[in-house]
Amino acid sequence: MSGSNQYLDDVIQQQANVQMELRKVAAPMSMSRARMSASGSGGGQAGASGGNGVDVRISGFWRWKSVLVPPNAWVVHTRRGQAEPLHLGLGVSFRFDPTRDSFLVAPATMQTLAINARCICAERQGILVQAYVQWVIDDFSAAYRTLDFSDTDDPMRIVNVQLREQAEASIKDKVATLSIDEVLADRRPIIEELTARLRSVAEGQGLKIVQVQIKEAVVSSTTVWEAIQKPFREEKIRLARMAELDRERAVHQREVEDRNAAERARISADAETERLRRAQEVELATSRAQLEEARVHAELAQIEAQRRLDAARAEADLATLGHTLERAKRTHDATVARDQKTLDLDAARRRVEADVSPGHLDELLVRALPELVRHLPRPERSEVIHIGDGAPEGVAALAGLVRGLRAVLKGGESPGR
Repeated sequence: MSGSNQYLDDVIQQQANVQMELRKVAAPMSMSRARMSASGSGGGQAGASGGNGVDVRISGFWRWKSVLVPPNAWVVHTRRGQAEPLHLGLGVSFRFDPTRDSFLVAPATMQTLAINARCICAERQGILVQAYVQWVIDDFSAAYRTLDFSDTDDPMRIVNVQLREQAEASIKDKVATLSIDEVLADRRPIIEELTARLRSVAEGQGLKIVQVQIKEAVVSSTTVWEAIQKPFREEKIRLARMAELDRERAVHQREVEDRNAAERARISADAETERLRRAQEVELATSRAQLEEARVHAELAQIEAQRRLDAARAEADLATLGHTLERAKRTHDATVARDQKTLDLDAARRRVEADVSPGHLDELLVRALPELVRHLPRPERSEVIHIGDGAPEGVAALAGLVRGLRAVLKGGESPGR
């Protein structure tokens, strides 16, 4: 095992870096004076910028120069022999005589300072606390008197180094009173302590602390960090194992319930199947009995229908025979009646022949002549003819016709037959 102390080595190296940054002040100041001298001996326009420096433009010739300051920069302009500045403010431009004047510029923008504080907690364990501080110049008339802004390349460098040292010291002081769990669980005490310390420092220097935040707190020792995390990991493992056991128990219980439900469903299905089978058998037997009964009823109905058909046929035969007898009787009666009528007609004719005299026939003929004449064609002319022995030929013919009619009425034959 090595005897070196890595934590101590890191602290010493960090302190050396701070000392190196503080010793860099002299070189920028001499360079600034050389730049100003060069600008004072020549004409034209010159600028001083770089890093976080302010882009200040100087124009003019020898003692008649002008300094142009951007609007986001503080500037103070002093003259030899005068206690108060000639110009002081934000973005103030002015005429400048390099033989007796001097000026100082600083950015007015918000500055962000990153802090990495290696601390020792109350349990004598190393903790790296990462934080950041945002600050801004609030009163430049007080700030330029108490703070060093002479580095033209980065006027805020020295101020940032001083604030960072103050912040690291404040964080270390606060962490030294806290345990590892307190540092990791609640960072508000560190933020409150750091904010109060920096504001107390910045009050008389014209600065304003805008915001203080703790980004991270890490235990330096890997072994301690793992030991801190181990209970949490073990608890999570235990909870995970318990959850897994609960899941397995729930799964097993669900499987048992599913098997029981499946068994109950199978038993219920078997019972339902048996019930349906029995019901089908009963229904089949009932159907067979109903079919047999229907067959018997059908046979009985067929026998009854046959009986009715036979009876109907017998009745039809009887009716046909009755109709035949009735028709024969009617035919016989009609024949008898016709024969009787014939006999009656013959008797009547004989009576007529015996009873009708020639005089009566003449009377009947005379009565019938108007009807006969009405059916004869209308003559174009009429003549009166006397029928006698010397009558004309036509009249003789009419006389013959009358005699013929009389013969018919008497039942005799006409003379021409």
